[in-house]
Amino acid sequence: MAFVGLMRWEAPAKVNLSLHVDPPRDDGRHPLESIVQTVDWLDYLSVEPGEGKDSLESEIEDNIILTALRSLREGTEVPPVAIELEKTIPMQAGLAGGSSNAAAVLRAAAKVFGISGSEVSRAAAATGADVPLFLDGGTQMMTGTGSELERLPPLDGFALAVVVPDFGLSTSDVYRRWDELEGPVGEALPDHRLPPALRGGMPMRNDLLPAALDLEPLLGDFLADLRASWETGVSMTGSGSACFGYFPSVEEAADAVAAVEAEGRGVELRPRGVTEV
Repeated sequence: MAFVGLMRWEAPAKVNLSLHVDPPRDDGRHPLESIVQTVDWLDYLSVEPGEGKDSLESEIEDNIILTALRSLREGTEVPPVAIELEKTIPMQAGLAGGSSNAAAVLRAAAKVFGISGSEVSRAAAATGADVPLFLDGGTQMMTGTGSELERLPPLDGFALAVVVPDFGLSTSDVYRRWDELEGPVGEALPDHRLPPALRGGMPMRNDLLPAALDLEPLLGDFLADLRASWETGVSMTGSGSACFGYFPSVEEAADAVAAVEAEGRGVELRPRGVTEV
């Protein structure tokens, strides 16, 4: 198979608008239920022919990209590729940038080498729980252990301010602490703190937040400062440490980010996943 041309792909972040977690199964994995939304905070990947073996150029080691290619090769032939990653999505923040990068590489390989969608879906699920989400993106209900997805009607009418404190949180550490605390339930945001599109439905809460707060007390101060500054509903995405708030427009969300001392973006809701540009 011949590789044709250089490709550049957008790989978006995601936000868990809600995250309900159940006790672990016998295999140690936690069933969950989560409304997940891709947003316009982007990494960029350039992909071109490789020589001999895959290569990844990045300031940040991100082995899940190469893991995705290995997973794809378990079912089909994929020639070597050279990948350059421009990373803007923070790591250990609950934004799943690494999983999005992996999905972008899988989509790129599928387009160039004529790989079937079923092979891409198989490789995505084998690579990591969040990877399948980014193949299509948008607004989705995530269940099971994260790889079972149901497309939901697109959300609109609001934007998000997403900010990241100067500390990260390990997903495995947060889940371990959640187990040690015997599965606490997060506090749901009241309807008046939510945009109309999210009122009256699934409780907007993050069950991992109590564990993250217990693991990193600085997170409590960070959240308190955001709530005082923004006066809107504020929550944490995934296992943290990124937090987000709801605003009527992306301009207001960007102003809210500028008002606090933290890395962040005002972001629009993105109706798609990884995309060639």
